[in-house]
Amino acid sequence: MDLKNKTILITGGSAGIGLEAAKQFLEIGAKVIITGRSQDKLDTAKKLYPNLIAIKSDVANEEDAISLYKQVEHLGGIDILYNNAGVGVMPSNLGIANDKHAQGAAYEMNINYIGVIRLNNLFLDMLKSRKEGAIINTTSVLSYVPSLLEATYSATKTALAFYTKSLREHLRIANSNVKVFELLPPAVETELIAHRKVKKMSTEKLIKGLIAGLQKDQYTIRMGYTSTFYYLNRIFPKLAFRLVNPREADKFLQ
Repeated sequence: MDLKNKTILITGGSAGIGLEAAKQFLEIGAKVIITGRSQDKLDTAKKLYPNLIAIKSDVANEEDAISLYKQVEHLGGIDILYNNAGVGVMPSNLGIANDKHAQGAAYEMNINYIGVIRLNNLFLDMLKSRKEGAIINTTSVLSYVPSLLEATYSATKTALAFYTKSLREHLRIANSNVKVFELLPPAVETELIAHRKVKKMSTEKLIKGLIAGLQKDQYTIRMGYTSTFYYLNRIFPKLAFRLVNPREADKFLQ
């Protein structure tokens, strides 16, 4: 896929992985629109990279999504929708009855999964109208092997992974020219998992890998040790589970 001169919309683009993606896409000659819930963070991103277009929007809010679509349409539309926005609720013990479990799961699911479907549905016809349109969904290594510390987060990423594969096949059957990419990061250096004491990939390296995968039309982009866990889980699932969930996690949940 040729990324130069493409217009890309990045949700959750005001910090972390999204902001690094905005930076690198600008560097290769793409036009970049970012969204986020914090106007302050969007303003900071705009100061760092003046060529960005920043729009305040919450993917979990249907009215915001519709407004975002109209604003993007007014700007001339997009070629690529990068569903990057994601949240995770602080770990909790699922073995103890607590209303916060359901509240946290609903919050994660609405942003990490339903919000993606909402935006894809809104922008799909626009993407179909482009010579080379694409959707990028960010799942996770945890869609292969769940984390005890992020059980419901893992579930949202598994749901998104299945949806992404299904969407790609549906569009193929419909003879659509829209490409559907799945980015599977390992643990990445972001605020979301700052509490985790695990080996983490830099956002810079992750996005370099994403761009390389897009340019090669590599629809499933497994970064870092995600590839290892993909195969390990198929052959030795118990080992893969224990590597993701070391004994220290058991102590945390007690």
